[in-house]
Amino acid sequence: YLGVPFDLSEVLFIATANYEDRIPPPLLDRMETVEFRGYTESEKLEIARRYLLPRQMRQSGLREDELEIGDDAILSVVQNYTHEAGVRQLERELGKLSRKVARKIAAGESDGMEITRDSGKELLGRPRVHPERRATEDTVGVATGMFYTPMGGDIMFVEASVMPGDGGLVLTGQLGDVMKESARAALSYAKSHCETLGIDEKALDKREIHIHVPAGAVPKDGPSAGITMATALISAVSGRRVRADVSMTGELTLTGRVLPIGGVKEKVLGAVRAGITEIILPQENEAHLEDLPDAVRNTLTVHLVEDLHRVVELAIRSPKRSGGTAVATVRTEEVAPIQA
Repeated sequence: YLGVPFDLSEVLFIATANYEDRIPPPLLDRMETVEFRGYTESEKLEIARRYLLPRQMRQSGLREDELEIGDDAILSVVQNYTHEAGVRQLERELGKLSRKVARKIAAGESDGMEITRDSGKELLGRPRVHPERRATEDTVGVATGMFYTPMGGDIMFVEASVMPGDGGLVLTGQLGDVMKESARAALSYAKSHCETLGIDEKALDKREIHIHVPAGAVPKDGPSAGITMATALISAVSGRRVRADVSMTGELTLTGRVLPIGGVKEKVLGAVRAGITEIILPQENEAHLEDLPDAVRNTLTVHLVEDLHRVVELAIRSPKRSGGTAVATVRTEEVAPIQA
């Protein structure tokens, strides 16, 4: 701009981005990529306890004996008032608590406060984030899958409904091309393995299958919804219930192989937060389990699978006819599109 020479040969440029796939390929090819995952809830708790809360108390003019916040209260703020990979919004919410307590002290309404989960909600108002929770009972067609976004992981439900028809497949829920192909592959696998799956082939040809993935307003795509869609479909057609305490993720091939996926840590942590106790993962993702905190690995049952037949054995109950509507769970990544 000024026309003055400036030596950039020794300058180290550091650039950041939330989505790697949005970086122009020529630029990305010239850079060294360092990937940082979002913080876990336990990490956010520790950061809040050590750094965020003391800083907000100082800025509000509070002494240590004038404001105490328990771990449960901080976790409640994380779960009910923030939805982020970092801790920026968490610090804002802790700042609100500090300022409200400081106002009460200045007005002579209190000498200090101990914030609990309930009193924190009174001060911050109604929760603004509503995390998904696992289903309370096994249902025909209900399987649990996992998804992740840059904000973290979670679960969602894939609904499969069977009705009289010509063997067609209807897909709704703003599904991307990859997810649609996963659903078609699941249907083809079911048709070619009717006997082993306990499905009446003739009845399958006379039925129409409708698969819906909530939330309908959020675009979704990715391959890792494959085995969950297949589980929902098989359950709906066979009338067998799917376990509500099991969630799964994995790409499905036409021959029934289960291929590896990404975002294992985020997906598993989101499932555990939703109340899931057993996880089904591709065998080739075994190494990614080392990224999980010890506390999670020691309390969670993980099944590593190579084919859909094993998924069906683990997730679907023994044959027992029931209704015809089914629901299954899967989440994939902006409203941000969800990525499976």
